[in-house]
Amino acid sequence: MLPNLNNPDQRARLGWLLLRLTLAGLIAAHGWARWWAGGVVPFGGFLDAQGIPAGAAVAWAITALEIVGSLLLATGRLVAPLAVLFAAIYATGIALVHAKAGWFVVGLGRNGSEYSVLLIVCLLVVGLQHLGRGPRR
Repeated sequence: MLPNLNNPDQRARLGWLLLRLTLAGLIAAHGWARWWAGGVVPFGGFLDAQGIPAGAAVAWAITALEIVGSLLLATGRLVAPLAVLFAAIYATGIALVHAKAGWFVVGLGRNGSEYSVLLIVCLLVVGLQHLGRGPRR
């Protein structure tokens, strides 16, 4: 059944659903692409080089979280805690990689922080919508 877009509550639910599903897709792409391209081991090596203990295990855990967690996010399960975890991961990515490259991802820069900041803000506002409500679609 299609939502009544003249109804503000149904319109808001549809908007939040679309944002949550988009985030889930983007996060899934991170994990699946890393796994399919054989990038988990190099990612672990990068984390080791940054002084993160057990970098390989952390890389596998992040990849698994992005794959499995994105499915949970898409289905509306554990949205608030997942949003916080993903936001922390992407904030760490900013600190380790993207901040050094500046703000812009393309155009006036390359590999900067702007995309990660957008993901973090969207994750946190979607997480806020799910606090204390359990699964919601």
